[in-house]
Amino acid sequence: MQRYDSLGTRLRYRLTLASGVLECLGFAGVVFGYASLVFVLKEEGYFSHLCVSVPVTNRTLTSLDCSRQDEQFSLVFTIASFLNNFLNLVNGYLFDRFGTMVTRLLGISLYTSGTLLLAFSSAAFSELLFPALSCIAVGGILLLMTNMQVGNLFAAHRSTIITLYNGAFDSSSSVFLIIKVLHEQGISLRSSLLVLSFCSIIHLARTFLLMPRDVIPYPLPQRYTYGLNCGKANTYNVEQFEKMRDGAMTVSQESSGSEDMQPALEDGTDAQDSGKASFRSCVLSWFFLWHLLWLSIMQLRHYLFIGTLNPMLNRLANNDPDLVSQYTNAFAMIQLCGVLCAPLNGLIMDRHKRKPLAPGETEQEADLHSSSLSLFLTSLQCLLFSGCASIPLLPLQYLTFVLQVLNRSFLYGGNAAFISIAFPACHFGKLYGLVMSMSALISLLQYPCFTLVKGALGGDPFFVDIALIVLSLLVFIHPAYIFIHCRTVARHREDNDQTDVDNGSKTAEVKL
Repeated sequence: MQRYDSLGTRLRYRLTLASGVLECLGFAGVVFGYASLVFVLKEEGYFSHLCVSVPVTNRTLTSLDCSRQDEQFSLVFTIASFLNNFLNLVNGYLFDRFGTMVTRLLGISLYTSGTLLLAFSSAAFSELLFPALSCIAVGGILLLMTNMQVGNLFAAHRSTIITLYNGAFDSSSSVFLIIKVLHEQGISLRSSLLVLSFCSIIHLARTFLLMPRDVIPYPLPQRYTYGLNCGKANTYNVEQFEKMRDGAMTVSQESSGSEDMQPALEDGTDAQDSGKASFRSCVLSWFFLWHLLWLSIMQLRHYLFIGTLNPMLNRLANNDPDLVSQYTNAFAMIQLCGVLCAPLNGLIMDRHKRKPLAPGETEQEADLHSSSLSLFLTSLQCLLFSGCASIPLLPLQYLTFVLQVLNRSFLYGGNAAFISIAFPACHFGKLYGLVMSMSALISLLQYPCFTLVKGALGGDPFFVDIALIVLSLLVFIHPAYIFIHCRTVARHREDNDQTDVDNGSKTAEVKL
């Protein structure tokens, strides 16, 4: 019977993992395929009343100036991407406080509302794009947040699974490419979006059959399970387990003196009586502050690139619609590779799990050391991507697309994995929500940058691109800080070990 339960539990875990990947791949991050959707919306005449005829050199000829239409489309994406991140502060609190089921039901409701609003919008009601894309964005990130905890079920591959889900989230942006292709084949935008809305039934079924009611703890208690039989098979209450784990952590810290590896306590801020870092101390730590800077700068670069991709391609292709469509399709197809690239980052962060720990090295120290390499590679990718994006050469944009997708898949997977490594699991939802919310404030700069390019810079983004390249150099501070911290801790441990050996030798000499 025990073997049967074990096999049933492993099967449920694997079904949860596989169905979660499909959910993120098909739905969670569709809003970031906005460039493909804009192409369809322009053909449907959304915001077309903002296009005006302007005279050219010969007064008998006029050209159509749609810069205000582009600004409006950019504003829709700016607001949606801002809310996608900013509301994560509330989302994280809801997730930590009310658990998985409540959070998922809220996400499904928002997502379905957004797809229905988009389905019943039209050129006459173009303003419906604002609430529609915002609801889709917020609902999608809630689906991702509840899925990332599935990594707790597979301790040896935890970071790999977290990054896999984030890669699937990125790749789901290709859904709007599929809608674009179907639109070109004569299938209406409304029909495609109604099918997307109907798929919410799948999300509901997965919520009740394959997801826990509460948060999945880490590490897992013995015989932990969930689902229809969770009341019979699970002899542990999650709250009781958290108390047991906190008590064990306190005893372990008192006996081994491992407080140095509590990153949120490095600045001397207060902690809870249980020996676990408080939420306040986590937020005030250098780990959190450098990580916030790291995420904010790279996220701004990506959002500005996605939000301005259509007008950028129009400018480089001399407004050739066929060429713009070709490059838009190429970008969306390359984004499908996000689900393949993201696990590479997880493998980098989990690589030490296949090796024995060094004498005296803790699991968290090994995780942090691995994360420093991941953070550095992500920073380097962003610098290369920013450099390519600043060169006004149309064929080079294929390489820019590849670097953008690779960097984005590393960025968000690494963000979630680092927070799960560096801070207590009980604060994951709140810290993840807070860092995404604060970075969202920085991402609002994308709209002023876009208007600056369209206005004062006459459509040439060269100076803005150079400024972003210079700004991208700051992201290297975060991996450098983590690396120096790990080296300092290792050196401190070696000094303590040497001191213990010397003291032992002196004690032996006194006895002799």
